[in-house]
Amino acid sequence: MDARREIGERIARARRRRGLSQAVLSGLAGRSESWLSQVERGQRTVDNHTVINALADILGLPVDELTVKKTNAMTRYQAASAIRQAMMGYDGLSSLIDPRHAQGSPESLVWLRHEVRRVNRLYQATHYDEVGRRLPRLIVATELGSRHAPAAQRRAYQTLRSLTYHSATTTLRRVGEAELAWVAADRSLAAAQEADKPLLAAVSAYRLGYVLIRLRETDRALHLVLQAADALQRATKRPTPRALPIVGALYLVAVTAAAAAYDQAAVRAFLAQARQIAETLGEDRNDFWTAFGTTNVTIHEISAAVEFGATRQAIGSGETVNLAHLSDGLIGRRAQVHLDLARAYAMQRKDAASVNMLLEAERLSPELVRYGGRPRELLTQLLKREHRASTPHLRGLAHRAGIV
Repeated sequence: MDARREIGERIARARRRRGLSQAVLSGLAGRSESWLSQVERGQRTVDNHTVINALADILGLPVDELTVKKTNAMTRYQAASAIRQAMMGYDGLSSLIDPRHAQGSPESLVWLRHEVRRVNRLYQATHYDEVGRRLPRLIVATELGSRHAPAAQRRAYQTLRSLTYHSATTTLRRVGEAELAWVAADRSLAAAQEADKPLLAAVSAYRLGYVLIRLRETDRALHLVLQAADALQRATKRPTPRALPIVGALYLVAVTAAAAAYDQAAVRAFLAQARQIAETLGEDRNDFWTAFGTTNVTIHEISAAVEFGATRQAIGSGETVNLAHLSDGLIGRRAQVHLDLARAYAMQRKDAASVNMLLEAERLSPELVRYGGRPRELLTQLLKREHRASTPHLRGLAHRAGIV
């Protein structure tokens, strides 16, 4: 059997396992049903990297199984190198071995708390480049403090170390540095343990869950966050207002994982649990920078609907959701709705509406459009079928995103 037919049969088997029709899968991948039929019969090759990545993501297959040659993504986030170097420095290690030779003095807890708050505000405003400029110093400072600050302050420094790696995890995940984000998430969990902060460990699980989804480890992500949610609920028989949003946020990760696995029943169940918690809270909150509340539950519901190709549902919810309930700094959450609507309109072949949604997302967050994998894939797809008379702003948008 030649490679083209083997890949086609692999796609067909994976599609049937997911319970997807050719019409739904082709729509999610941005191609026609007849195109997919030809691919599955081995009559044509999938030679577009964007479509290959989309099919791999939808079907839960490694990219290598859909190609003859491996594809390599280039790193575009300039700050990733400096963040990696800071994480690899192991500053202060010698003082653990020989306490008589401490390396420098730790930054003050006051400065560190202020900087952690600033970095998280910048992240939620999607200023990823500025976050990247600040994270290396913050990582080094919290590593030093956690290793040779006075014993009475060690837990405080470990708490800030965990929070710093939360920021690194979320930023790196957003800009396509999933492997490095996994290392940061793992360190945040270890620091939470050293700080003896169970709630902080649950937040680390929340961050790590999204990274595992990005790495296509959806089963591991689901197991992790459900285990964390169950443990947090057991640890607090009556969850406090501080713990309850974290439980809800963990269920939203479960929603994303279930949507990635195309499990509609699980998505509905986890959305219901998250919504019940949000209604109990009665307000949109931002504990530990999780932005949990009724509005964010709806945003996840919209994203899941797009994953399933339920475009009418996604558009209906997206056009009616009241984003005014979110705090002013949650730019990323607002932009996400426009990005999801852009994908939904593109699936309906309403490219002008899709471009308009992308332009609105760019107005809110240029860096989210520039660095996000999904927006770039969508722009590439729209360019393939560009009709300049109806989408005159598409090429300029793609140019600003670094695609053309």
